[in-house]
Amino acid sequence: MSIKVENLTKEFDGRKVLNNISFEVKQGEVLSIVGFSGSGKSTILKILCGLLNADSGNIDIENGDIAMVFQYSALFDSLNVFDNISFALQERKEFKNKYTKEELKEIVAKSLRTVGLSGIEDKFPHELSGGMQKRVSLARAIVTKPSFILYDEPTAGLDPVASTVIEDYILRLREETHATSIVVTHQMSTIRRCSDRVIMLYDGNIVFRGTPDELLKQDTPYTKQFVSASIEGPMKITSSGF
Repeated sequence: MSIKVENLTKEFDGRKVLNNISFEVKQGEVLSIVGFSGSGKSTILKILCGLLNADSGNIDIENGDIAMVFQYSALFDSLNVFDNISFALQERKEFKNKYTKEELKEIVAKSLRTVGLSGIEDKFPHELSGGMQKRVSLARAIVTKPSFILYDEPTAGLDPVASTVIEDYILRLREETHATSIVVTHQMSTIRRCSDRVIMLYDGNIVFRGTPDELLKQDTPYTKQFVSASIEGPMKITSSGF
């Protein structure tokens, strides 16, 4: 199950956020998309999962379910953990009425065990720490047995220990689901630990393609500026974010 993107273009208010972007993610691979805020990383994910329409370009995604892990978890505040995780199974037409209540309970319990949480089905999001909310969002993502998982800043807002836990589960989900994955991130530990390949965006274009090791070598002005988190370099920081 692969993802192939060709000449993807998206414009907001006269500004090309994506300018003929092309890349491929092979089956079972984890691709990290990096770049400063406003470079179009999250826009790519939103187009891939159908939340936004591209202005032009082709997207070839083989048949299979796509799961999205949103930044800051995006759990439903009014629903408990059980209903958050089972929401797609209860509401999407291809799953609705497919499972009995007891089967749903077992599916949710299994998903929670996969992310190291058990027995919290009756809790509400406000009763959970940020790290636990992230793990619940991972459990929700895998409940449909997706072929593709899209992660939007999965460690955003977490302390270093909680970030490491989430990275561990990204790696675990890769091994258990064999899903093809894209991770949008700024965090170097996530890039190093979770990625097979990396692309860097700036000003609507891909300015680097390679492995995490090649990124860390800082052989180009773009990679040097990104890895060192320097304000000096070819990439100018903007106040807008997409």
